[in-house]
Amino acid sequence: MPSDISLSRRLLEQFLVVAQEKHFGRAAERLGMSQPPLSQSIQRLERTVGARLLDRGPGGVRLTAAGKGFATDAQRLLDLQTAAVARARRVASGSRGEVRVGYVSLLSYLYLPAMLQAAAAHLPELRVHLQHDSSAGVVDQVRSGTLDLGFVRDPARLTGDLVSTVIATERIGAALPDGHRLAEADGIDLAQLADEDFVLPDPTALPALAEQVHVACREAGFTPRAVAVADDLSGLFSYVGAGLCVSLAPEGLRHLAFAGVRLVPLRGRSGHLDTAVHALHRPDADPAVIRLLAVARAAQLRTRRPR
Repeated sequence: MPSDISLSRRLLEQFLVVAQEKHFGRAAERLGMSQPPLSQSIQRLERTVGARLLDRGPGGVRLTAAGKGFATDAQRLLDLQTAAVARARRVASGSRGEVRVGYVSLLSYLYLPAMLQAAAAHLPELRVHLQHDSSAGVVDQVRSGTLDLGFVRDPARLTGDLVSTVIATERIGAALPDGHRLAEADGIDLAQLADEDFVLPDPTALPALAEQVHVACREAGFTPRAVAVADDLSGLFSYVGAGLCVSLAPEGLRHLAFAGVRLVPLRGRSGHLDTAVHALHRPDADPAVIRLLAVARAAQLRTRRPR
């Protein structure tokens, strides 16, 4: 393996464009250069890496196994470079630049609009970029630094290397199909669902919510009879909307329109029927990230304040 490895940003970008286009001619046109220099650059990259990254053919190119792995890592390197530059500029300016915010599924409808409005009013020179992912994906990207701030419902994968702040707490309710015998009730006891079929949160994708559902049902005197599993709330509502089963979900989602689904409040004082939305960042988060989190929390307090 070559001992002197130099991987410029330009070289990585050229390789990724070739990998995407699968053709040197199209890639060269997209990069605004001629084909021979691009071919030479990729050959130089392969010599530097010490592995063949592309299989050439008359119809174009395709990634080798090594090339596929290198493409993933190359994109990660570029993302980290971009994040490092953006962070340095934010630290230098105080509140300018870009903050990359990750979120999961339906949080974008419930909490992000208020944050974006508050950021526009109080941090007008700060640009916020939103990126959707799973809970695990948001946590991992905040940890690696490719996201600056993340919002998740399920913080079960957190360790001491991330800071978690609760920005909202919601009650768990019963998600019932339209036409269900209890769908029009003002409130029900969880025990009234003991004989129902359930779609449950996937314990791998949503471990905290999955545990909550099981503990709350056990406290109500039964074990939920699972006929399906969903790895996000959208999938969970799809099963309920199809009329196949019932489930438990955050009551805050009742303000959104889900075809065929009613969210009915659950009576009782069980602490297992409360769920929280967490904001995550690294301990070394710069001032712009902390300011954005502060306006997000203030916005939630204003929107939840009784009128």
